[in-house]
Amino acid sequence: MRRLTLLIAGTACAAAFHVQPANAEDTVVTFTVTAGPLSVTVPASASIGAGEPGTTISGSLGTITVTDSRGANPAEWTVTVSSTDFTAAGVPAIPASAATYTAGAPTSTEGDGVFSPGAPGPLGTTPMVAFTHTGGTGGNSASWEPALSVNVPNTATAVTYTATVTHLVA
Repeated sequence: MRRLTLLIAGTACAAAFHVQPANAEDTVVTFTVTAGPLSVTVPASASIGAGEPGTTISGSLGTITVTDSRGANPAEWTVTVSSTDFTAAGVPAIPASAATYTAGAPTSTEGDGVFSPGAPGPLGTTPMVAFTHTGGTGGNSASWEPALSVNVPNTATAVTYTATVTHLVA
């Protein structure tokens, strides 16, 4: 009986200290998180409407999306926007500064940190802040649908004007 009591005490002790059986082996598991790209996607084209000389033509540029897969800490980025002048063959250009870019609130976000639209302002060849992400870690994304308003001068000709609006994320 004494031997049986000692065996029970030994079993209780083994359970309390998680002693492995003599035939157990451990495996150390590792994995690597790799850095992906920081990218911006934009619509290929946008028509913001029509209007007469001396009016303001406004419309959406479509959805702009930033995807940050860098796995950074902090995972911060800034999108800037700039534009060429609005041109048409054989007529004077309308300067990019006649257009106001308004990012507006994000339509969707994913990840932590703070997602903020830039202040509305005139476009030009000098980039202005369109959107930022501060703080946060790892991957994140944000989408927004900016509006563009062009003050058409009274001297504008009745043609279709074209400009290139560039979004750059860094």
